[in-house]
Amino acid sequence: MSIEVGSTVEGKVTGITKFGAFVELPSGDTGLVHISEVANTYVKDISKFLKPDDTVKVKVIKIGADGKIGLSIKQLEESPELADQASKMSFEDKLNRFLRESNERLQDLRNREAKRGGGSYK
Repeated sequence: MSIEVGSTVEGKVTGITKFGAFVELPSGDTGLVHISEVANTYVKDISKFLKPDDTVKVKVIKIGADGKIGLSIKQLEESPELADQASKMSFEDKLNRFLRESNERLQDLRNREAKRGGGSYK
């Protein structure tokens, strides 16, 4: 089976890292689902979404000149369903979700800066 950009395939998660998950495809090739391509929300810890040996549907989004395969799970999620879900949320719910996700991102940045011994965020 040949892998082409834009195709949807099912694969098995073979490894998890801080930056993404490696997925073995039916062709025997291995591709990477970058952490930014796992879900339509902010993903701080990929292990909360995927585990080794999980079977996942992925979309091939890129094949590099070096043969590296870029995959996405979030691009397969139903957009109309997400839009419908978002339209049912009140403004306050949307704002609260935004604030929660922003605070998580900010805390993550603070933790990285503290580890590097750099400046501080106030």
